[in-house]
Amino acid sequence: MEKLTLVKVGGKIVEEAASLKQLLADFSQIEGYKVLVHGGGRSATAIAAKLGIESQMVNGRRITDEETLKVVTMVYGGLVNKQIVAGLQAIGVNALGLTGADMNYMRSEKRPVKDVDYGFVGDVKEVNAGLLADLIAKGVVPVLAPLTHDNAGNMLNTNADTIAGEAAKALAKHFDVTLMYCFEKKGVLLNETDDESVIARITPELYQKYVTEGIISGGMIPKLDNSFEALNAGVKQVVITRADLIHTEGGTKISL
Repeated sequence: MEKLTLVKVGGKIVEEAASLKQLLADFSQIEGYKVLVHGGGRSATAIAAKLGIESQMVNGRRITDEETLKVVTMVYGGLVNKQIVAGLQAIGVNALGLTGADMNYMRSEKRPVKDVDYGFVGDVKEVNAGLLADLIAKGVVPVLAPLTHDNAGNMLNTNADTIAGEAAKALAKHFDVTLMYCFEKKGVLLNETDDESVIARITPELYQKYVTEGIISGGMIPKLDNSFEALNAGVKQVVITRADLIHTEGGTKISL
């Protein structure tokens, strides 16, 4: 199978001109087929504020009411997505920006209300990767916004890490997929105050050991749980690294 690298980057990197330019240059240097998944939360918060819409967050997740849904659809599917696509076209990468509604590639259902009503937030139910795989094989580079749809005419706000994981799992039937999660550190650290203490490789056994010892904690746990879930679903390798290191051999490699 042909190799495909799927890179997920947070909003912070794609929302500032200098870091976006650097990211796109680094991304363009990845060999073979590739896909980019982006966030855009800070832009959504800023534009919502200009429109007089208050952003509500619970546990780091955005409550998406009707007005907020309009803003995130505009910002994620429009402003941020198209700036990335235009930036990639400028350096010779034939990119195509997509939400889950486009080609019905990712369908979700509105999250049921339990302790918190997250509003118009989607939990992914179905990924149709066939058409996406056809486009990729033709040399198109998909740029996926953190938005899905419910197949009943509604857009839904969907976490970018989830989009990346679900897309990677579905594309693993068509390609030999490496999933890369980018954040502000060089990788998963043995000592969080030492940026050079990158753990080169994590297996399920090591993961349990590090969690028990308290070396891996907090927000890194869901990231790694997602990573192992992706590997168990056929993704070849997951890498957690910094965005400027995506075309190097650095970062933390997660494998079974």
